[in-house]
Amino acid sequence: MLPLAIPHQEKRSPQYPAPSPFFLNTVASAYRNPNNNRDEPAREGEIYMEVTVRVATVEDAERVSDFAARSFSETFAADNTPEDMAMYLEGTFTPERLRRELGDPGQIVLLLEAGAAVIAYAHLTWTPAAKGVTGEAPVELARFYVDRAWHGRGVAQRLMRHVLDAAARDGAGTLWLGVWERNPRAIAFYRKHGFVDVGSHSFVLGRDVQTDRIMQRPVTLSPGE
Repeated sequence: MLPLAIPHQEKRSPQYPAPSPFFLNTVASAYRNPNNNRDEPAREGEIYMEVTVRVATVEDAERVSDFAARSFSETFAADNTPEDMAMYLEGTFTPERLRRELGDPGQIVLLLEAGAAVIAYAHLTWTPAAKGVTGEAPVELARFYVDRAWHGRGVAQRLMRHVLDAAARDGAGTLWLGVWERNPRAIAFYRKHGFVDVGSHSFVLGRDVQTDRIMQRPVTLSPGE
């Protein structure tokens, strides 16, 4: 598993305007329409599986909770104590919390699925931007996770394009995120996709105070993306 955007800040009550009904309706329509929600088939062993993208609903809370907790654990357990990991996971990735987030009109979760399996997801939230974020109309990419089995198949790149499209649909001008300073692979991925470092802030995992790098990029796609 590779959490590319690390959820190194607790969710705050949205102070930016919630996404418009137009945004929610058009995103849901775009990502559920069988004519435009299909990526090219992805290979799993000798079997080709169609990868689709859709907006998650409260009914997906348990699936998203399981996927997120497993993803986070597999990536960061080796660098943190079991006590700190348990404390963070128990407060962050519970089905109850995911239900609240998925039912919040100020947040949206995109799922990439291969068959019935979640292989990646991204979480956008309209929260106040971190210090250092200077772009206009900023929206936060709070989580961006890709299943380890699907690394190297273009899944992360596909998901990033869907994230940028979803952000643009509601008029966001800037996409920003927090990524652990000790996650060089994730930082390199974001730099490759146009993000620049604009500062840092603290994040508490359990009882351990850590540092996230804050990165941002324009929502508008550059040539070649």
